[in-house]
Amino acid sequence: MICLVGNRPVLQVGRHQVTGYDTEWLRETIMRGAAAAEREDFPFIDDLMEGIIHYLENKCSLRVLTIEELHSRVRRMLERIGCDAIARTLPLISPPVTLSLTRAAKEAGNGFELAFFNKIHDEIEDLRIHGVEELHFTGTRDCVRVLRGVERWTSPCELLHGEILDFLKTHGHSTLPNQREIRLNLTQ
Repeated sequence: MICLVGNRPVLQVGRHQVTGYDTEWLRETIMRGAAAAEREDFPFIDDLMEGIIHYLENKCSLRVLTIEELHSRVRRMLERIGCDAIARTLPLISPPVTLSLTRAAKEAGNGFELAFFNKIHDEIEDLRIHGVEELHFTGTRDCVRVLRGVERWTSPCELLHGEILDFLKTHGHSTLPNQREIRLNLTQ
C-alpha cells in the first residue's frame, strides 16, 4: 500500500511521478498567470490555493493526476470565479522533480558515458516541456562508479564527475524556443 502525504494524488510529470510535494510551485503558477494577465493585485490567491489543496486532499478520487490535468482543473476554477484572463495566461509549471543519476547510469550501462549523457539530456528536455523548473539530482558520485565500473574512487572518476557536473550546469539553460531555465540541485 502507498501512503500519500496529505492524501494528495501522485502527480505525473512526463514519465516521472512526484509524491510528497508542497504547493508553492502552484502558488507561483497562479501569481505568474495573474501577472501575465496584468492582475498583479489579484486578491484571491490564498482562497484559490485553499480550494485547490482541499480538492487534492479531499475530493480528487484519482491516485495519479497528470500535471496537465491539474492545470486544466485550476484553469476551470479560475474561469468559474470570473478570472478568465488569468485562466488564459496560466503557465504550465510543475513541482520540483528528483532524478537519480545512478539509475540513469545503470540504464546506460558500464562504460557507456555517451548514452548516459544523451539519456540525461533527453530527460531534462522532456521535463522542461512538462513545466519543470527545478530539478534535484541524486547519486552524482555513485553514477560515476557505475559508469566507470569501479568500486573505489579513482582520479579518472574525479574527471568524469567534473564532466557530469559541468554538463548538468550547462543544461540548466534551455535549448527550447521558450527559454525556460531549470534550477539544478546536485547532491552526492
